[in-house]
Amino acid sequence: MVQKTERLYEGKAKIVYGTDNPDLVIQHFKDDATAFNGKKKGQIQDKGASNARISAALFDLLEENGIKTHYQELVSEADMLVDKLQIIPIEVIVRNIAAGSLAERLGYEEGRPLHHTVVEFYYKNDALGDPLLNWDHIQELELATPETLRELRQTALNINDVLKKFFAERDLELVDFKLEFGFRDGEIVLGDEISPDTCRFWDKKTGERLDKDRFRRDLGKVEEAYREVLKRVVGEKVG
Repeated sequence: MVQKTERLYEGKAKIVYGTDNPDLVIQHFKDDATAFNGKKKGQIQDKGASNARISAALFDLLEENGIKTHYQELVSEADMLVDKLQIIPIEVIVRNIAAGSLAERLGYEEGRPLHHTVVEFYYKNDALGDPLLNWDHIQELELATPETLRELRQTALNINDVLKKFFAERDLELVDFKLEFGFRDGEIVLGDEISPDTCRFWDKKTGERLDKDRFRRDLGKVEEAYREVLKRVVGEKVG
């Protein structure tokens, strides 16, 4: 088993540690919660462990469907062993239903189904507030080649196809979600996490929000929402 070494990076939701294997790192999922570019902060009990288990199950699902990920294994409740990637500084957002900033930009009512899946790119830069980018911006900033962008977009759409079907079978609407990618030995690989921190999930029958919007919008029952998603994803009773 690999050994955890020095802390390499700490973000809003995770801490990344080195290991005694230079090709592997451990990402620790925190209970800390932030919103609005860090302006709102709090804690969600057991969020880290829930997100780690949800992400692990979804990474396994994607691997089974031909999507390459950085996931290796869970080494504790909130610690995930992953491949060390050369991160691409672009967040890829996939949207199936109008919500959040997209609804505001387009003047759509939240909950309006989109005519087709929308894929957006954002600059992964906290100091700038992670701004929305178009292809020309990305070329100007030299963040990725057109070939890489095309692969990111198509991979994101493939992931959407797999996840939409999976969650629909569990009575969850996959409204939108964020993906991050990196290079491993020259190939593009999915990294980061897939969880209620990075996705919007609405119950198909009730429309209840089961994601970080409950924290963002002070809707209450935040811990319960994360546990409910975990229960539906892993298919077992969660304490």
